[in-house]
Amino acid sequence: MAISKICGVETEFGIVIRGVEESNPIAASSMLINAYLHEHRRGNEPVVAPTVGWDFEDESPGNDARGTAGVGAMAPEVETHLVNAVLTNGARYYVDHAHPELSTPECADARSIVVFDRAAEQILIASMAAARRVMPDGQEIVVYKNNSDGKGNSYGCHENYLMDRQLPFGRIVSQITPHFITRQIFCGAGKVGSEAGGLSHREVPFQLSQRADFFEEEVGLETTLKRPIVNTRDEPHCDATKYRRLHVIIGDANLSEVATFLKVGTTAIVLAMIEDDALSREFVFNAPIWALRRVSYDLTLRAPLELVDGTTVSALDVQWELFDRARKYAEVAGLECVGQQVGEEVLRRWEAVLTGLESDPMTLASQLDWVAKYRLIEGYRDRHSLEWDDARLAAMDLQYHDLRPEKSLFSRLGMERITNDDEVALAQFEPPTDTRAYFRGKCLQKWSDDIVAANWDSLVFDVGREPLRRVPMMEPTRGTEAHVGTLLAECTTSSELLDKLGS
Repeated sequence: MAISKICGVETEFGIVIRGVEESNPIAASSMLINAYLHEHRRGNEPVVAPTVGWDFEDESPGNDARGTAGVGAMAPEVETHLVNAVLTNGARYYVDHAHPELSTPECADARSIVVFDRAAEQILIASMAAARRVMPDGQEIVVYKNNSDGKGNSYGCHENYLMDRQLPFGRIVSQITPHFITRQIFCGAGKVGSEAGGLSHREVPFQLSQRADFFEEEVGLETTLKRPIVNTRDEPHCDATKYRRLHVIIGDANLSEVATFLKVGTTAIVLAMIEDDALSREFVFNAPIWALRRVSYDLTLRAPLELVDGTTVSALDVQWELFDRARKYAEVAGLECVGQQVGEEVLRRWEAVLTGLESDPMTLASQLDWVAKYRLIEGYRDRHSLEWDDARLAAMDLQYHDLRPEKSLFSRLGMERITNDDEVALAQFEPPTDTRAYFRGKCLQKWSDDIVAANWDSLVFDVGREPLRRVPMMEPTRGTEAHVGTLLAECTTSSELLDKLGS
């Protein structure tokens, strides 16, 4: 049986400083995060652990699931000198290359991901406000939740899924690739024009995905150059003998809650089916990178994609086939590995969205980012008789992703919500209760002065006696409120906690 699909999302945000001649994105990102760390509190309780550093000891982004990296492959650089904070909700907030990045805590299902993804947006909004209060008049930091600066540079929104180590990686690659190529029909964030070489606005006036232009390989280790459809980073952040973490770099950063829910929920179900060998048909594309871009450029959703056997399918065909298999899988095996109720809601919405896309995509303008953005921009273009290469349309595209509430075009569209404001507000400070993030977050709330370092799979305590004590958290499904809630409530000091854990 498929294991629990514990999941997480890492979002790199676009950033600029308004009111200066030159904007240094690394300095801006550091200022943004530090302003939040120094100012933002909930009552008298810190929402960060300012003395707790990120523990890089076990960071190994160069490990390749294929055993050895391909010729010329480059792992991302581990930047230990930049701001790296751990939040009391179990999340990580840090500077990654030239962007502020926020990684959600580990979540047990797709709905929890949506809650903590929205909480991340609120943290970035609070960070902008905090930075504005310490900057000179006329200057401000602006953050965008998008994937491209319009100048040929792309930044990611990565997903992570817990997988069984025993599953052959080659099977993951062959069976998840069709989903990654075609899921953009409902989880693309939409984009005016193309940044792929040699294509004009006349050829690609608008496309489904912000990321499709920037992928060049089918399988590989890199994340910033020669980006692959399936990333091979083998860095599980848990018991490596039992698990792997599938690191997914091909998704767009979504503002739509429905799109995020479907992006993570459908992928978790497809991965569960792969583990249980429940996919009876494989779609092997003749040219996967070409297919990825063709899907993104095709607003009809019906362009034929050639398979190696000479037949063709459309993106809708592939998604309907995956949905039908998922529905049958749920009837036979259940959906406990993705959360039974959440899994059932994923199936319901998956079917409804595919039905809407098949009949009239514009009926989904309140649910999907690319549809909402296209309808907004096409309406403006039509009213003002503009060509697609008009700079005003590119500016509207960017403003859709502006996280400033008073400037965001997305916030004016009345998009459908899955979450509510109260749970999103709570998730800015409190960890999920049903993964190991609960233990991390609660320890940081109670004993941050005694914790010298933290990462995904351990906490390092200094309780005033040698040596330092590392508490491993190698099981993502343990350390939950049900598992350690009573223990944490009973302990008044970190020494007491360590003694009880040791016994």
